[in-house]
Amino acid sequence: MAKISASQVMQLRKKTGVGMMDAKKALVATEGDFDKAIEVLREKGVAKAEKKSDRVAANGLATIVIKGNTAAIIEVNSETDFVASSDPFKAAVARISDAIVTNKPADVEAAMALKTDKGTIKDDLVETTQVTGEKVSLRRFKIVEKGDDEVFGSYLHNGGLIASLVQLKGADETTAKDVAMHVAATNPEYLNQAEVPADRLAHEKEILKQEALNEGKPEKIVEKMVEGRLHKFLAEICLEDQEFVKDPDQTVAQYVASKNGSIVKFVRYEVGEGIEKKQESFEDEVRDQLGN
Repeated sequence: MAKISASQVMQLRKKTGVGMMDAKKALVATEGDFDKAIEVLREKGVAKAEKKSDRVAANGLATIVIKGNTAAIIEVNSETDFVASSDPFKAAVARISDAIVTNKPADVEAAMALKTDKGTIKDDLVETTQVTGEKVSLRRFKIVEKGDDEVFGSYLHNGGLIASLVQLKGADETTAKDVAMHVAATNPEYLNQAEVPADRLAHEKEILKQEALNEGKPEKIVEKMVEGRLHKFLAEICLEDQEFVKDPDQTVAQYVASKNGSIVKFVRYEVGEGIEKKQESFEDEVRDQLGN
């Protein structure tokens, strides 16, 4: 029987994104033949793919693809960050993203039927799940269209853990990228105050009023205090009113205006946001690996 080294196991893991025990078993079964081991894992994955469907995929990558006047921001999920950094997963994300920005599907369901080199996006996800041994899924995407007098700016943080896309009217791509970096860092909720729902404003105003009254402030100055604090609150959640990270002496809107532009839209994805992640101890993880 061929002796399997730790470096061989790590190389196979890097190439396929599978777990340590799966990689070692495949190499043992093929007496160290790397290509045959990959085939074994793919075949094994066919039987395991359906079992992965109920697993929580809260890691992954967000990416942005721009083609002419069309941009797409996409999030594809995996169960672990190890698989998210693997070659098969990254290749799948590239194929899926290209298909989406080219065909502009209406929703995730429509996107699943788009063609890739692997058949359809659905086929691509199934195969990537089989190869990596983890549930891989297309979580969400957004298509953004711009005019000829507008520019896109994009930024990926930590290789795609956070992706931000900005659309400006006027200005230039450098300015748009600066704003995209700001969006990634500050995570604004709205573009401007006009977008803040009336009930959200009313709720926040009531909270601020009660805070001021509880501080023992006289009723006659409470309204002015609330107005000031509400302005500060809006400056925190609205992109245009935030202090620009590269120059806190001006707001983001003022910075863009100084470059002869205005902000049209922004989209920010953070991988796994809103997904309830399974808490698992290291002991449970090892037991799970040994049980595969």
